[in-house]
Amino acid sequence: MTKAYGVGETRVLALDAVDVDIARGRFTAIMGPSGSGKSTLMHCLAGLDTVSEGRIWIGDTEITGLKDKKLTQLRRDKIGFIFQSFNLLPTLNAAENITLPMDIAGRKVDRDWFDRVVETVGLAGRLKHRPTQLSGGQQQRVAVARALAARPEIIFGDEPTGNLDSRAGAEVLGFLRRSVDELGQTIVMVTHDPVAASYADRVLYLADGRIVDEMLNPTADSVLERMKSFDGRGRTS
Repeated sequence: MTKAYGVGETRVLALDAVDVDIARGRFTAIMGPSGSGKSTLMHCLAGLDTVSEGRIWIGDTEITGLKDKKLTQLRRDKIGFIFQSFNLLPTLNAAENITLPMDIAGRKVDRDWFDRVVETVGLAGRLKHRPTQLSGGQQQRVAVARALAARPEIIFGDEPTGNLDSRAGAEVLGFLRRSVDELGQTIVMVTHDPVAASYADRVLYLADGRIVDEMLNPTADSVLERMKSFDGRGRTS
């Protein structure tokens, strides 16, 4: 896929002929220097932005070319999102925030699955609490549970631990890891943090809008060493 902004001499390639497969039931991290195209890649994969050229599939559905209404429905039914800001509604308690997307869609909540998700993210004793009664880490756990509860085909996380301290961040990343291992979830996470990336099964490295490397079974140290090899523009030095 290719994503370009502007025309003629002002044309900028944010994504330059990227070809990527995301493995089902695995945890993939996307890394790269600022301006490398990692957030653009995630937004295009998730149907939040359009590509200039190329095709994108989620499961058996091609999302490129879908009309807005169909794309909105697909994002609601098949995609989960976890953002750096928690995006919880302050007037709803944790349980109501978790089920909100399904309530809006008119879908019945699977209570057994709901209970399993809540247990996975460690929120059993906090369901009646409103966001202001929860710590930042607990609020992000609610956001993770909200994404998991609808059983999406894939969850996209954009720096999901960016606003958390290291302890709360580690808890949230542990829950994401458990959701892959125990619930079979597929996750794609954009991050700049080598420790966060080490929770993934696979790390994709972007530079100048292209995938320049990938790493399987990463560790924080191995990711950090790889990132050090980039120069200021993200190319290997």
